[in-house]
Amino acid sequence: MWNSAENAFTRTASFREGGEDEEALRWAALERLPTYARVRRGIFKNVVGDHKEMDLSELGAQEQKLVLERLVSSVDEDPERFFDRMRKRLDAVRLEFPKIEVRVQNVTVESFVHVGSRALPTIPNFVFNMTEGLLRQLRIYRGNRSKLTILDDVSGIIRPSRLTLLLGPPSSGKTTLLLALAGRLGNDLQMSGKITYNGHSLNEFVAPRTSAYVSQHDWHVAEMTVKETLEFAGCCQGVGSKYDMLLELARREKFAGIKPDEDLDIFMKSLALGGKETILVVEYIMKILGLDICADTLVGDEMLKGISGGQKKRLTTGELLVGPARVLFMDEISNGLDSSTTYQIIKYLRHSTRALDGTTVISLLQPAPETYELFDDVMLLCEGQIVYQGPRDAALDFFSSMGFRCPERKNVADFLQEVISKKDQEQYWSVPNRPYRYIPPRKFVEAFHSFLVGRSLSEELAVPFDKRYNHPAALSTSQFGVKQSELFRICFNWQKLLMKRNSFIYVFKFIQLLLVALITMSVFFRTTMHHDTIYDGGLFVGAIYFSMVIILFNGFTEVSMLVAKLPVLYKHRDLRFYPSWAYTLPSWVLSIPTSLMESGLWVAVTYYVIGYDPNITRFFRQFLLYFFLHQMSIALFRVIGSLGRHMIVANTFGSFAMLVVMALGGYIISRDYIPSWWIWGFWVSPLMYAQNAASVNEFLGHSWDKRAGNDTDSSLGEAILRARSLFPESYWYWIGIAALLGYTVLFNLLFTFFLAYLNPLGKQQAVVSKEELQERDKRRKGENVVIELREYFKHSGSLNG
Repeated sequence: MWNSAENAFTRTASFREGGEDEEALRWAALERLPTYARVRRGIFKNVVGDHKEMDLSELGAQEQKLVLERLVSSVDEDPERFFDRMRKRLDAVRLEFPKIEVRVQNVTVESFVHVGSRALPTIPNFVFNMTEGLLRQLRIYRGNRSKLTILDDVSGIIRPSRLTLLLGPPSSGKTTLLLALAGRLGNDLQMSGKITYNGHSLNEFVAPRTSAYVSQHDWHVAEMTVKETLEFAGCCQGVGSKYDMLLELARREKFAGIKPDEDLDIFMKSLALGGKETILVVEYIMKILGLDICADTLVGDEMLKGISGGQKKRLTTGELLVGPARVLFMDEISNGLDSSTTYQIIKYLRHSTRALDGTTVISLLQPAPETYELFDDVMLLCEGQIVYQGPRDAALDFFSSMGFRCPERKNVADFLQEVISKKDQEQYWSVPNRPYRYIPPRKFVEAFHSFLVGRSLSEELAVPFDKRYNHPAALSTSQFGVKQSELFRICFNWQKLLMKRNSFIYVFKFIQLLLVALITMSVFFRTTMHHDTIYDGGLFVGAIYFSMVIILFNGFTEVSMLVAKLPVLYKHRDLRFYPSWAYTLPSWVLSIPTSLMESGLWVAVTYYVIGYDPNITRFFRQFLLYFFLHQMSIALFRVIGSLGRHMIVANTFGSFAMLVVMALGGYIISRDYIPSWWIWGFWVSPLMYAQNAASVNEFLGHSWDKRAGNDTDSSLGEAILRARSLFPESYWYWIGIAALLGYTVLFNLLFTFFLAYLNPLGKQQAVVSKEELQERDKRRKGENVVIELREYFKHSGSLNG
């Protein structure tokens, strides 16, 4: 560590003591390496002050801790000092980060909603909504819905290198605005207007990779630790343009003869490299967010003890801070955090945004005064309209020109939200010679356009952004952060870890299957199972059917396990962590060993004890058939879980699917007795193919190779198959195997499709009367209205919060 009075990034000749300094020789050896190798190596200084050259991937835990202690100790005191050192290193070689300016021009977001009791989540309303939705798709009936304007003609500029605070009362449209800026609005919302990044519209680049949206909800995998969650997020997101910048930085420093600080050099190289090298960055983020004390603690959920709610909120923020996104939209990140922790996080974001030329918008409900002072710009939103947007220092001047003054010792953030509220506005009126009259949001919007800051903003918006100033690396054009083959490997290791953490479930299923197999073995014991008559064959058909039903039901646990993880998977999908197939394909591959173990256990325990045909070939053929049946079962219930997306809905679908599959499988009702209008269910039932294949495998064996009667030449096994309306041809075994394999592939493809394109079920909506909706529109337009308190609001609430 260098004295602050010295240049922290250069070494003078006097410091090297005539060129004989060992450290200088190490730097000289490092500079002789090719650039590709040089950016992966650094000079590490241990506790006693000795220096050694080493690969960053070989940094041990103690060495990482030592580097962080020398770096992060200054961050705890003042983050600005740390980021200034990083910025000076870049400025020394005139290297600039890519900047992104986000512009919003005349954006209006509308939705069609039900009002009053029609919006309540009741069963009749659910049925009506589904029916109306289908009729709207067919353009038969549009439905009786009201238009709700969420954002109304919003325009503004979010500038780089400045921290912007988004303020507004509840239900003012803050979340919708952030989602629109991030390009993540739902299909049920209609948007008009234009949102651009450096003059480029959202369809000209990959918005989810360029910007990151931090949700209010903290969705995490409960079985992973804090450190593992951040490492997984860092590996999936990649490093973006940081690696190319590191190569350019190393090239320019070598040309200029500049020797960087050892610890800062190691950290910046770790910041720009992927894989194992990102572990140092993860440790740094955990230190900044105060998560280092729970790094090895499971995240947890309602059923698993884990970290606190405030730590989960910080973990949600940290997941995106380890990524390369140049634009951050953070929605209510202070929920569940104390004011001190919020201040520390915002302070870090302020200095990182300024030093690294980032673009950051943070939505807070009631920031503390010291937190509010950290922001550069303020965007005040009310009833879907931007009341003020500009420098934080000029906000009070604008409202003072409107006749409202903020009292001394009053939190400015609270004043800004109360002065636009009808209930609280009067107390800030400061014009004694003029009577107070309520000023609606529309009047504030019109006045802001005449204010100096508003005029300057309008003039700037009138001039299009010059795309020549757009840095080539500013906007991401790749769908994902790393190669998809690498994402497959990451997801494979991730799911293998989750299987290990959920090993109790698999062991429990294994033991459960063993117990059921022992019971089945005792019920269908070979001493009571004969091979003499068609009636004896019926018992074997029942034993086969029962075995297949047990194996089929053993995949039902996939529904609850998948539904519990769906919110996390949707979050990863929206953030472009990985494609859906990178999750479904490893889950399919990793299910193969469990299928082999469960089907092998069942066949090994029951086959010879029940008294099936003793031919070893038929033993292995039954094992192969049950393996594919179990694979089909797992894939089927995963499809049901991804289609239902809710535990109750998925269980209902799953139970219904099981009833149809079993009833039309060819055993409960024989093929000859199935009604003609239901015969299609027989042919599409996977259990039918499994039943035929298993029956053919058994009854065409030597144990049943005897005359069925004096008047026929067919064997007893064939007679049994015909009596049960099963197909007696031997090739039906391979038809059954092919059908089960085909269903497995089909269901996994559908599983992938549903994960990629379906969204979570249900949407939150306030219950509001039609009169209140009309009054809200009048207030938004600036018309005079009379607000009457109704007993109805006490029970249903309103969109104005």
